[in-house]
Amino acid sequence: MHTSIPRGCVSVAEPEFRSSITTLAAAPLGAPALTDESSLTKVSVRAQVGASPLGVDFTRATRRDGVLIVGIRPDEWLLLGNANEVETLLATTEFDASVSRIDITHSRLCLRLTGVRSASALEKVCSLDFDDMMFPDGATGSASVAKVSSDLIRDDVNDEPSYLLLADRSFGQYLYDAIHDATAEFANISS
Repeated sequence: MHTSIPRGCVSVAEPEFRSSITTLAAAPLGAPALTDESSLTKVSVRAQVGASPLGVDFTRATRRDGVLIVGIRPDEWLLLGNANEVETLLATTEFDASVSRIDITHSRLCLRLTGVRSASALEKVCSLDFDDMMFPDGATGSASVAKVSSDLIRDDVNDEPSYLLLADRSFGQYLYDAIHDATAEFANISS
């Protein structure tokens, strides 16, 4: 029984990216904007607890050379950004042999919710406190968002509150629809 794939049939080095979100909806006027940023390159860096190979603490996020570096767990960091910038950062950072680096671009979705009422919309589907004192720009956390285990990152854009949400890509359309629905009541409401 022949089970191998003949050479030339498929490339695993550069698979075409396809978002799990197939239907996008326009934000109602005045509601927070929800965008699909799943095509961002996403690399997981794992090290021993207490190590900080990228110089970013657990529950914090910062930008370096165009790449968002996120301390998502005590032993895990996420790198989010343009593929070339992420590759350059990885190539120019010294890691010891115990550090692993895995591209998770195709396994995780990434949504961005932006707007002055974005925290209020998120609070409808998530139990975290998104008050500026509790979850300022650069903060990270993990929680259930519309019953989907998610990583959340506050990453303000042009001084406007903005949140990145990462989850397993199989929940893409469901999570997008749930968050979009949560934003609807904030249409035409001034801050």
